[in-house]
Amino acid sequence: MQMISMEKKWCAAVCVGLSLCASAWAGGNKLVLTGSSTIAPLALEIGKRFEQQNPGVRVDVQTGGSTRGVNDARTGLADIGMASRAMKSDEAQVLVAHRIAMDGIGIILHQKNPVKNLSDEQIKQIYTGQIGNWREVGGEDRKITVVNKAEGRSTLELFLHHFQLNNPDIRAHVVIGDNQQGIKTVAGNVGAIGYVSIGTAEYEQTHGTPIQLLPMAGVGASVANVREGKFPLSRPLNLLTKGTPTGLAKRFIEFAQSAAVDDLVTAQYFVPLAR
Repeated sequence: MQMISMEKKWCAAVCVGLSLCASAWAGGNKLVLTGSSTIAPLALEIGKRFEQQNPGVRVDVQTGGSTRGVNDARTGLADIGMASRAMKSDEAQVLVAHRIAMDGIGIILHQKNPVKNLSDEQIKQIYTGQIGNWREVGGEDRKITVVNKAEGRSTLELFLHHFQLNNPDIRAHVVIGDNQQGIKTVAGNVGAIGYVSIGTAEYEQTHGTPIQLLPMAGVGASVANVREGKFPLSRPLNLLTKGTPTGLAKRFIEFAQSAAVDDLVTAQYFVPLAR
């Protein structure tokens, strides 16, 4: 009986030890990234390549908007946050931003909309409800459907800042989350107007989605113009950590900032880092 009891204790100790080792192995070999829906597809591709080069490592990418990325990185719910904007002063006191690419935000209309240019003032008047029909800006007699981003999205914050608006000023007919929702909404409504990542919009255009990007301040909305610093509404794509990253997070960020992923950045129609 004593032998059996000792054997049970030994087995239990081994099982606990193996369980702890397994937990430590999983924790040390898994990265959780949350946040920006703009960055997420790129982070997913970078994560796949990182996994290939580091057998046994798993990279889990989740969306939810830049605000989620900031909050999750700050509270430790994510190893790395994703934010498609610069840090705010209070955020920068806790978080470290690691830029992995650049992007621009462009105004999109349906491909069949004959309007090819809008001034900043016209865009502002459309979004605040002062202009409600396309004929008022040289288009057809058609009601304008205003598509706006949901709160917590970095594109909304940048849009409001550029046009010097507050969110309550916006008279939206449709409120969407990620870029794909915005593109799908505009592509399905000839009278719609929205704003999304230029990289994502260019990608969709080349794959037959019926949208068009409008120039801003006379500068074409293109990845090339973002790269050259010409486009007025551009932003950094950042990975966020609470303090200086170490271990696996540090290795992943260094990989995401390296020339080894420039092809992935370009494939997503973003602008690689200058080196």
